[in-house]
Amino acid sequence: MQAKIPVDFVLRNIGQLLTMDPEDSLKIGLWENSALAVSDGRVVWVGHDSLLEVACALRPSTKIQSARGNVVTPGFVDSHTHPLFGATREEEFAQRAAGADYQEIAAAGGGILNSVRKTRAASNEVLFYNMKHHLSTMLSNGTTTVEVKSGYGLDLATEYRCLEIADAVAASIPQTIVPTFMGAHEVPEEFKGRPDDYIDYLIDEVNPKIKEQGIAEFVDIFCEKGVFTKQQALKYLKASAEQGFLLKIHADEFFDTDGAAVAVNTGAISADHLLSISDENIKLIANSKTIATLLPGTALFLKKPFPPGRKLLDAGASVALATDFNPGSCFCDSMPLMVNLAVCQCGFTVEEALVAATANGAAALGLDKRKGKLLPGFDADFVIWNCNDFRTIAYHLGNPDVAAVYCAARKVYST
Repeated sequence: MQAKIPVDFVLRNIGQLLTMDPEDSLKIGLWENSALAVSDGRVVWVGHDSLLEVACALRPSTKIQSARGNVVTPGFVDSHTHPLFGATREEEFAQRAAGADYQEIAAAGGGILNSVRKTRAASNEVLFYNMKHHLSTMLSNGTTTVEVKSGYGLDLATEYRCLEIADAVAASIPQTIVPTFMGAHEVPEEFKGRPDDYIDYLIDEVNPKIKEQGIAEFVDIFCEKGVFTKQQALKYLKASAEQGFLLKIHADEFFDTDGAAVAVNTGAISADHLLSISDENIKLIANSKTIATLLPGTALFLKKPFPPGRKLLDAGASVALATDFNPGSCFCDSMPLMVNLAVCQCGFTVEEALVAATANGAAALGLDKRKGKLLPGFDADFVIWNCNDFRTIAYHLGNPDVAAVYCAARKVYST
């Protein structure tokens, strides 16, 4: 007789459990009338509720919770955010509403460089509070793992300081934080007109210090017309890989700059945005290991065409969803809204959107063996939804039905 699995936490009476099992025909691993068992913060068993006590050893100390027949999903994995900044930019939002576009605002001294000035001037306390506040809101929307980019310093001192603050915030919140160094977010004013010199400065002086600091796992670069060219992105990412960083890239957001090809050619774990990706590069990324990370909230916020989600999915690409939360082009911290936009504007099915927001988001952070699924061996990060049909998550626009959020089987938020 097989020994029972010892467990210290059980969630019973789950109406619908989405494990995101890749063997499932819909890739969501839908279980009805199920239970979830945990030991030391990790899932050790999932199955029908009636079989729980056959498979698991429930001890007097085992904590037992009921989902009350509701839906349970993995916590969202938001694999692209920019919450490390000194102040918001409502004035630019109003300028766009009056007819200015993103590039015009940036050319007039706004945009990323506006945030750079505000972030350099901000105290550590302000930066810490801002980031923690925004991640708390993300948590209330069901996000349990968050990638956090620097990139509003653009000098060694501020970038280093921001990553230290990100590390301090990570130690104070229940979510899992994945830090990314994005010194190549824009060309700073002191290097104006000299992007090649700035790339060399990052490679030779800044990257080694950031690597020595030991906080950032990834680097990222904004490959875009008027920012960094394909050639500059290739040079930076190849050098960063040699220095031991994992790679990401902002690619083909406003123009087709061949950024997706740069991602594939450098082995980047993800290419993000892709609003303007070419059909040729859709095929290229679909035949690679690079995750196509779509940020539909940015398209909505900037009144741009939505990313070609259906084309990417039909080509066979692995597609993730993320918020792109930032002070300028997408001040939105809601992954449920991204799921809705993916379905309503990008051609996803509900099932595809939920996989993209969980399992594929985890893959875009190199966490595909630990996050984004509710299978044995994975972290017990999950959301209990105040609904009995998982399709409600995408259907209920603007008001997520989050009942409770758990990180490592510990309740960290409830309504």
